[in-house]
Amino acid sequence: MATKKRVLIADVMSPKAAEVFKERGIDVDVRPGLDKAALKACLGDYDGLAVRSTTKVTGDLLKGITRLRVIGRAGVGVDTIDVPQATAQGVVVMNAPLGNAITTAEHAIAMIMSLARQIPQANASTHLGKWEKSRFMGVEISAKTLGLVGCGNIGSVVADRAQGLKMKVISYDPYLTLERAKVLGVEKVELDDLYRRADFITLHVPLTDATRRMIDTAALGKMKRGVRLVNCARGELVVEADLKAALESGQVAAAALDVFVEEPAKTNLLFGMDSVVATPHLGASTVEAQEKVAIQIAEQMADFLLTGAVSSAVNMPSVTAEEAPRLKPYLELARQLGSFVGQLTETAIKAVTIEYAGRVSELNTRPMTAAALHGLLSPLLETVNMVNALIVAKERGIAVREVRHEQTGPYHTMIRLEIATERQSHAVSGTLFGADRPRIVDINGIPIDAEVGPHMLYITNQDKPGFIGAIGTLLGNAGINIATFNLGRSAPQGEAIALVGVDSPTPEPIMQKIRALPHVLRVQALRFDGSAG
Repeated sequence: MATKKRVLIADVMSPKAAEVFKERGIDVDVRPGLDKAALKACLGDYDGLAVRSTTKVTGDLLKGITRLRVIGRAGVGVDTIDVPQATAQGVVVMNAPLGNAITTAEHAIAMIMSLARQIPQANASTHLGKWEKSRFMGVEISAKTLGLVGCGNIGSVVADRAQGLKMKVISYDPYLTLERAKVLGVEKVELDDLYRRADFITLHVPLTDATRRMIDTAALGKMKRGVRLVNCARGELVVEADLKAALESGQVAAAALDVFVEEPAKTNLLFGMDSVVATPHLGASTVEAQEKVAIQIAEQMADFLLTGAVSSAVNMPSVTAEEAPRLKPYLELARQLGSFVGQLTETAIKAVTIEYAGRVSELNTRPMTAAALHGLLSPLLETVNMVNALIVAKERGIAVREVRHEQTGPYHTMIRLEIATERQSHAVSGTLFGADRPRIVDINGIPIDAEVGPHMLYITNQDKPGFIGAIGTLLGNAGINIATFNLGRSAPQGEAIALVGVDSPTPEPIMQKIRALPHVLRVQALRFDGSAG
């Protein structure tokens, strides 16, 4: 009986998350506020970890944890999670990119309105009994140009809302296509052009090496004098000292900040400035948004743990809940093909080509490629897994190519894996029998029909009489039972191959005796363990 899945919710989040896990038959413990030592001590007992922004999932926390399969962030950013370390350990990292898009976008719009009419400052002044109408002269936002730096899930909602307020919207986003920009009704521009033209600028990009400290003195100097800046994304996008100088000089008329370099921001060099509106990271802080992201991340994690479906993962190809059962036998076939070739490979791999023909070509092939690379590289690297296989291949300079064919010859579906090494090449093809039974049907151009087992012998030989009897006698005398025996040959009396399934590992002295048999060219013991999941 399979062990029941367990999830730890380590941060405060909507109770709806725990309800989702329980409804799906997953045991859940809600333990917010654990210190690092306590979290480390218990994390090995769980298959999944759900967090928000408080818990820091560091590399040290993850090292040595073998049971954990998925980390879910109830929100967008994953900068509090050591994604490379999680990936190296085969842990899928998911986020909830859609749950707080509307809420964060609405907060950005509120910030724009607050800057235009100085609402927070006027509110504070009025509460003090002052009546300073002339002090708080505002500007209209109608007909003003709003510059979106980033036009993804949140930025596109901001664009929609801003257009409703009769603003002209321009956007810089290298991933925004002209077709998508047209649908959104925004003008796609280069970053310097946006700086030059925008009356208001709002940031909606993730924190990466390319975006970190992007709003510095140089960038601020390119902006229209008197620009108003909004940041509801990540504090590290802005060099706060440079922004302070630009505010003091009047280059920037005002700034609205929901995020800061250091959080919680109890002190900050921008605090106390009349031209700054500051909120304590409220972008996603609405009842609706917190419930949405909690439900979304719980459903995603449950789908993954129960069915293998992967959605909104930052380190693994997506697999929908509908695709997961259809892909499962193909993932196993791809992993077996990769493992077969990997165990035959003796020199560094330079290139891998994976061909998908027939029915499989119509499916989501990226997870299958990851499974094939996992199988291929596992005999060489202990740390490779399906989550990090593509990254490991890239780091080792292995060129990976996918090819799809509608037609597949004699089979309704087929996967072919070919590798090129420094001195040789190998190719193996497989199909599914009965919709879910992986079979190897071709090895280096020689047809064969073989189902792999835990322990196998791969033998190449010259096709001569007496070979089969000699192998059977030798293994029988050694007390090694043959489970399956599959043969293929290029032509009569030509090169032949045998895939022999045995019930137990073959000792090296017996391997030596097989190698010494007449006409034997090569003998390799193969082992097939686990599954693609």
